[in-house]
Amino acid sequence: MLRVGLTGGVACGKSTVAKMFAGLGAEVMDADKIVHDLYRPGEPVYKELVESFGKLILREDGEIDRARLATLAFDGGRVAQLNRIVHPAVFHRQQEWFRRINDVHHDAVAMMEAALILESGGKSRYDKIVVVTCRPEQKIARYAARAGISEAAARNEVGRRSQAQMTDQEKAELADYVIDNSGSPEETRTQAMKIYSELQKQFDPGAGDL
Repeated sequence: MLRVGLTGGVACGKSTVAKMFAGLGAEVMDADKIVHDLYRPGEPVYKELVESFGKLILREDGEIDRARLATLAFDGGRVAQLNRIVHPAVFHRQQEWFRRINDVHHDAVAMMEAALILESGGKSRYDKIVVVTCRPEQKIARYAARAGISEAAARNEVGRRSQAQMTDQEKAELADYVIDNSGSPEETRTQAMKIYSELQKQFDPGAGDL
């Protein structure tokens, strides 16, 4: 099994590219789904977040309000504290997922889509890293469309979230492959197809076994 990390900056199109790889045959998991599961009431991460950030992060139904938590973390300079609580549990769940894939699909290209692979020191957990980039103004427009907010508000939010990440250039320098998602979907898909073909050629049946 080949373990591949798919990452990139805020609103660069990681999820779009992940779907393209899934369509080509890769096994794909979104780390954000793992985080969502960890935030559920009853999970140890949920309990620790409430203890650390207070009940202000909870909605009326008891679920964690992720937007409110993000605001407290980013605006309050507590991103590192948030990451210390969440990242170890996320890494553990990721490894569990890779093991499940490996148990049933030894020749899989298993791809984890995650925003902070490189920032969290997770590069060594993967056989290959794919970084998605796009132009700065595209990030703002895409975030505005995705969140249903004005471009001015999106500019502030993208800027705030980007402060906790490496620049696109820094990410690209650490990548094995870079996908420029600034053009048309067809252009992006062509890049994904080429990279997937190369990943399959480099596959070593024993390299990714856990």
